[in-house]
Amino acid sequence: MHPFFILKCMKNNANILTVLEVIKLSTAYLEEKGIESARLNAELLLASILNCKRIDLYLLFDRPLDENEIIEYREFISRRSKHEPLQYILGEVEFYGLKFKVNKNVLIPRPETEFLIEKAISLVNENKLKSILDIGTGAGNIPITLSKNLNGIEITSIDVSEEAYKVAEENAIYNEVKNKINLLNADINDYTSDSKFDMIISNPPYVSKENYNNLSKDIHYEPAVSITDFSDGYEFYRIVTKKSDSLLNNGGFLLCEMAQGQSEHIQKMFTEANFNEITVIKDYQNIDRVIVGRKS
Repeated sequence: MHPFFILKCMKNNANILTVLEVIKLSTAYLEEKGIESARLNAELLLASILNCKRIDLYLLFDRPLDENEIIEYREFISRRSKHEPLQYILGEVEFYGLKFKVNKNVLIPRPETEFLIEKAISLVNENKLKSILDIGTGAGNIPITLSKNLNGIEITSIDVSEEAYKVAEENAIYNEVKNKINLLNADINDYTSDSKFDMIISNPPYVSKENYNNLSKDIHYEPAVSITDFSDGYEFYRIVTKKSDSLLNNGGFLLCEMAQGQSEHIQKMFTEANFNEITVIKDYQNIDRVIVGRKS
């Protein structure tokens, strides 16, 4: 089955295919291409084109699609069949109750990172922290979400990618926090600050070069620099723990996301860099996902 199948089915009548019919056809096609949750993908893509919620499609099953809708939908289905992430095709993703625009220049925000957000909010409120440095801005989901959920906090966020910086800036405007976050196009290796921070937070590239080659086709659409350190997966933690003396106030917190199997080694790195009160938080899959340490 080919993505042109939908137009072929139209024959001479531009209104011959209904919402239900194209959902069934595209679901079968995506399943053939090995796309997980093919029906869900098909429905979300169609809902985007029809500018409605996915659940509303069930009230529109008999609605015929016009030729322009068919053409646009065919293109979406073709892209998804090649394992381009659904979020890139839709152009946005929801994270912690907020919407973020995404494209191929930024890592797609994931639910697991919400554990990082929840812990950060808790620590800021409990300890009355005043300043945060976010490393690896990406789409801006971490600094923007923190800004929307915390009062009186100064947030600086850096990213080595100029393209990512532009996406984050757009999302800061979209979520109405443009003047509340200091977004910088900078590399952590070179970054210095005139004042120290109460918290450093990051979802860094923690996949090793070896494991990166084994990731799914979908993930390979995302910027490699946001996923792997092109080394053993620990390079960022080496850098940030080494620079923590110059960037983090005494008693300040370092929060990082990490990959499965990295917890023990990173805890050791934190300890050697004079962090205490080290805590590990598990994600929805019971995997060690977030590590927290306090600078002594």
